[in-house]
Amino acid sequence: MVPELEDADNAAMRRLSEGDDLALKEIMDRWQRPMTHYLFRHLGREHDAVSLAQETFVRVYEQRGRYKPTGKFATWLFTIATNLCRNHVRWQVRHPTVPLGVEADGEDSPRQEPVDPGATPSETVLAREKAAAVQTAITLLPEDLRTAVLLFEYENLGHEEIARVQECSAKAVEMRLYRARQLLRDRLRAFFGPDEKSGNKGI
Repeated sequence: MVPELEDADNAAMRRLSEGDDLALKEIMDRWQRPMTHYLFRHLGREHDAVSLAQETFVRVYEQRGRYKPTGKFATWLFTIATNLCRNHVRWQVRHPTVPLGVEADGEDSPRQEPVDPGATPSETVLAREKAAAVQTAITLLPEDLRTAVLLFEYENLGHEEIARVQECSAKAVEMRLYRARQLLRDRLRAFFGPDEKSGNKGI
């Protein structure tokens, strides 16, 4: 997170705690898209991601008086979202009316990642197939490994920050990232070969 944006988030939270409800809109304008993307990658379902992103900002508003800028705002925000996501998955396990994981078709299918505009049609198709395969493989990871990968590879949080989100040690985060990468490489071997990394995120 750029320091200027971190300062802006803390200033907005201070205004929000003082009764300026418009400060929440400022926070949402900055964070709604990245938060929805994070939750979508976590769950593989667009509808659930949008719903939980909205619920995350409801929690931000509810906790406005208790927020203390002792750490990064992003860490606090992703902690809220991750806890909501974890509870949602647990609820789905207890109420299995909707299958977990990425759906192949329909409005909940993975969004296509940007591709090279100079690529040939066959290269474009392959790039999209690879992106969908990575999304599916990440969604199928155990929850603790999936969270660590998404926060590190896509949200650029460091080991210490992820440890705060997951309530574990930085060493445990390091081990989770190692295990996640091993599982992803095994599952994506057909797309990327035994030595090729799965995409541009360093997985």
